[in-house]
Amino acid sequence: MERINSKLYLQNCYIMKENERLRKKAQLLNQENQALLSELKQRLAKSNAAPNPNPVPDLNASPPPTPNMAPNTSKP
Repeated sequence: MERINSKLYLQNCYIMKENERLRKKAQLLNQENQALLSELKQRLAKSNAAPNPNPVPDLNASPPPTPNMAPNTSKP
């Protein structure tokens, strides 16, 4: 009986140690999550506060004509 009790005691100690390790890891992950969430909120607030002067160009659209380029009509 005493041997079983000792074995259970050691298992309990191991479980408590593992629980503490996991608690610390969860706390670090929560802090990281909060920091990322705060950064995301700041970026969203900045993007909503100021309109984007340079929207993403449509790469499928043809380039706009340049006013200085006239067709070559000179004769040799």
